[in-house]
Amino acid sequence: MTIEFSDLRDAVSQGAAFRRIRRLQPVGGQGDKIFPPTYPPEPNAPRGTSPRHVFERRRIGGEEIWCVLIDSVQSQANRLEEALLTLTNQESGDSPVPIPHITVDFAGRDLEPLQRITSLDAPHRVYDAILRDSLLDTKPFMESDEGRSLATAKPADATALLEISPTALVFGAWHSQGGGGGLGAKFPRTLVSEIMGINVPVEKTLVDRRTGELRIQTAGRRTGSRIDPLGTLRKVEVFKGASGWSTDQKSAGKRAKKVRPSEINHSNIAPTIEPLGVTCDYAEHRVTITLAGIRRLRFGGGEKDVAGRALIVSLGLLAMAEQDACGYALRSRCDLVCEGVAPLELVHWDGSREKVQFDRASARALYQEAYAQAEQAGFDFRSLTLKPQDKLVEIIRRSRQLALEGEGGEDEKGQ
Repeated sequence: MTIEFSDLRDAVSQGAAFRRIRRLQPVGGQGDKIFPPTYPPEPNAPRGTSPRHVFERRRIGGEEIWCVLIDSVQSQANRLEEALLTLTNQESGDSPVPIPHITVDFAGRDLEPLQRITSLDAPHRVYDAILRDSLLDTKPFMESDEGRSLATAKPADATALLEISPTALVFGAWHSQGGGGGLGAKFPRTLVSEIMGINVPVEKTLVDRRTGELRIQTAGRRTGSRIDPLGTLRKVEVFKGASGWSTDQKSAGKRAKKVRPSEINHSNIAPTIEPLGVTCDYAEHRVTITLAGIRRLRFGGGEKDVAGRALIVSLGLLAMAEQDACGYALRSRCDLVCEGVAPLELVHWDGSREKVQFDRASARALYQEAYAQAEQAGFDFRSLTLKPQDKLVEIIRRSRQLALEGEGGEDEKGQ
């Protein structure tokens, strides 16, 4: 069916979910090596162990098959939000799409190239510390009327989020710094998107003979090396300190330490071989928008509930369509392309499915109508601009200075 706004309202009131399952292949063709994200080694891994991909066994077609994470739910949410943020700017010349959000404006604070952070790219969305440590007019944001309304929002009345930052209801948000020891406002994701590599060759290493614990790693390999055109040898003494590096310890400045030339990006890098990179039968991009979950959200009852829920669904569909237009260039050596067309499906309450015609133009038109209908229902949509508090600006400046001096970095847990 071709989805109209009336169809969307019906789906929101009765359906189970919208779903799309799409197969992807490397742009180099099936069997070409791709590089999923890497994560730190396991806590008990031997020193010097390479970073790892995330493997898991999934039940597919009656068999347990090794799969690898290519793009996580969190990463996908970030990509979808980025696509929506672009719509609010429309630098191409098209009219901006009205998606309420919050902006922290760093202009004029001598923090270039940093200009702004929004609730669409802050890690914790509307409840992020960047927003919390900024000002709305002269008040700390969470002490303002708008901030208080966000802090006290609940699924039983999510009006504040819908009016100021509806994407938080699509991708989820948690006011973990709220009252009650992290019992603040909490909204689960209503859109879940993930990309997995299916049927991946792996190698198993016995870690503990007593428990039978295995370590799983890819059967693929990544090689690396570099030849220094200057011919710098590793035995050359180099000192690195507050003033940079020098072959003289005193000239390198305070706290100068002896380092290898490779640590200042000179000298050769010896060839290495690491268990990284995978091949797979195909990659699977699975996206779901839970209609049953969205029906748990309320906005005052009656027509406002219907209009608010329809807006959330249309925003999720819009994010999907805009991501489709962006493509699947996920990271270096992880560029994917669709393996044919996969339809969007409306999953009914009884599990039956109905194909839905869906493209970028129809998704934009659907969202625009849902937005207009929500305004008519009485929602007061607005975007907010905040200014960073001085202490927030200062922590950024000090962090940059430490980075220039080669100090600071992550804490002991790498967080």
